[in-house]
Amino acid sequence: MRILYVGPSRIGDAVLSSGLLDSLCRNYPDARITIACGSSAASLFEAVPGLDRIIVMHKRPRGGHWWDLWRQVVGQRWSLVVDVRRSIIPWTVLNARRAIAPPSSHYDEHAVVSFARTLGLSGFPPIPRLWIAEKHHAAAAALMPTETPVIAVAPTANWQGKIWPADRFVDVIRRLTGVEGATDDAVLPDAVIAVLGAENERDAAAPVLDAFTAARVIDLVGTQDLPTIGACLTRSSLFVGNDSGLMHMAAAAGIPTVGLFGPSRPERYAPWGSRATWVTTEKPYSELVGGKGYDHRTTDTLMDSLSVDDVVRASTSLWYRVEEDRE
Repeated sequence: MRILYVGPSRIGDAVLSSGLLDSLCRNYPDARITIACGSSAASLFEAVPGLDRIIVMHKRPRGGHWWDLWRQVVGQRWSLVVDVRRSIIPWTVLNARRAIAPPSSHYDEHAVVSFARTLGLSGFPPIPRLWIAEKHHAAAAALMPTETPVIAVAPTANWQGKIWPADRFVDVIRRLTGVEGATDDAVLPDAVIAVLGAENERDAAAPVLDAFTAARVIDLVGTQDLPTIGACLTRSSLFVGNDSGLMHMAAAAGIPTVGLFGPSRPERYAPWGSRATWVTTEKPYSELVGGKGYDHRTTDTLMDSLSVDDVVRASTSLWYRVEEDRE
């Protein structure tokens, strides 16, 4: 059996739809799977069971990337084509069956549920997951401490409007770790801080990296590939970060995950899972986005009305809840 899976181009969507691909792997364990996706998400699929090939799509003018993909898959007869991008591909290649994501008309519906509709699984949407090879677990073991708890922090995002001020991340870390005597909220006293981000986000992450001694910081900003970052997240005790692909990776890793929202919709993109929560700005989405003078190309952060107290409260509440569930 041969399956063609046309997947997302962005990291966050790749994770949110990963439960769908996992369902295919479990239901068709002998299938050979070809995955077509964008370059930023491609490494997330390297360890998928039954993987035959990853076709990396590079966006081209006039939809040229779809023609590139078609030329690479048209010569094969496919048992099943699953397309979460709603492209023309399933209609233009030989296939026995096709499954295409429905239109995104339910904006208040979580993306995990929307992706699950592709295979009629919205009633019990499959949980997002990460596929991590042993070599990436080994790399993470060399980077992460074994005896000291780690708080993973992602103070960046792919858009300035979604980035909470870095100095507030520093304040949250100090309170959660008890640094400088702030012990009232120290659920992870003396924890090490793993700072995450892309290579081109180093300047945005610098205030957090520079706020603590080198012995307390693990610099993962653009230093590792995504599967290794995923493995590092599985070794972390808590994640706090902006709405981003890294946030969704943390939730899929199964660790307590706190997502920070403002100019994006938590009802659609909140971290998924029983160990995840989110907190949002005092100003609602409707006031932050699309108002008078708003221009997504030039806006500064729109996260100012989210307080340190709110993030600390969400983090400690989630931590205690998860700890109680473990007992």
